[in-house]
Amino acid sequence: MRLHAIVVAAWAGLLAATVAAGAEEWPAKPVRVVIPFGAGSATDVVPRVVLDQFTAQTGQPFVVENRGGAGGTIGTSAVAKAEADGYTLLATSSAYTITPALYSKLSYDVLTDFVPLGVIGSVPNVLIVAPSAGLNTVQDFVAAAKAKPGEFTFASVGIGSAVHLSAERFRASAGYEAVHIPFKGGAEALTEVIAGRVTYYFCPISTALPHIKAGRLKALAVSSPTRAAALPDVPTTLEAGYPNSDYTVWIGFFAPAKTDPAIVAAFDRELGKALASPVLKEKLTQIGVEPMAVTPAQFAVQVQKEVGTYAAFAKAIGMKVN
Repeated sequence: MRLHAIVVAAWAGLLAATVAAGAEEWPAKPVRVVIPFGAGSATDVVPRVVLDQFTAQTGQPFVVENRGGAGGTIGTSAVAKAEADGYTLLATSSAYTITPALYSKLSYDVLTDFVPLGVIGSVPNVLIVAPSAGLNTVQDFVAAAKAKPGEFTFASVGIGSAVHLSAERFRASAGYEAVHIPFKGGAEALTEVIAGRVTYYFCPISTALPHIKAGRLKALAVSSPTRAAALPDVPTTLEAGYPNSDYTVWIGFFAPAKTDPAIVAAFDRELGKALASPVLKEKLTQIGVEPMAVTPAQFAVQVQKEVGTYAAFAKAIGMKVN
């Protein structure tokens, strides 16, 4: 019996060592990364740039799968149900922390079914209108909206998306009424605003910037607490005089709960290495991404805090729960 116990213990030790080694060697095969929004959105574009760098660093493909719909909850649910082996990950935006307040029957819990891996950075939203609207400042915009209660329309990429929440925070602070028009993707939303069929859009700078530079859109304000490096001459909504109107849109990564801590640490190392790359830094700057230096533990604390904050906000302004 004693010999049997020794053999079992030896095998257990070997298995533990093998598992640990496997975690340390992550990734040993292609990694699937689910983005719960459509192609072309900031939540799609920004992670792809970083994941290309991951592929170059590790020699393993990081394969993106867009699974949009229902404010990002469909793709997020798929990752929650995936095996916690480090080979199915989630790349999403700060919309992640508002969905619990909007959907009464989520198939996952954002606080217990995932482990935060890390943040790429923040992407300020910019309040954009068509030049034909004749609105030159954010004050002009608010005055016009108040003069025509309920006539202004605003675009988003779905109920509960980061751009939706950004627009709602500004609307609540400025005190005007407007009609929300959700689209399936950012490209459609931009097209409608450029054409003047939708009044405005709190669009991620990364996707709005080319149109602003080309004169197809006018930028009135940014949603970040400080001015965006990509649009230094555009004021923040706070500067413009609208308290509690700011909204930080982060883009980051998550893994299913119970993912080996060694894999979490390996991901964090690769992300740190990627974000330190001068080439990647330049690419992120060009698409309006602002750095956010936070550890996975700090990211977890931030997520928990935001879930409570936005639950209270959604209730206060009556955002619809599905």
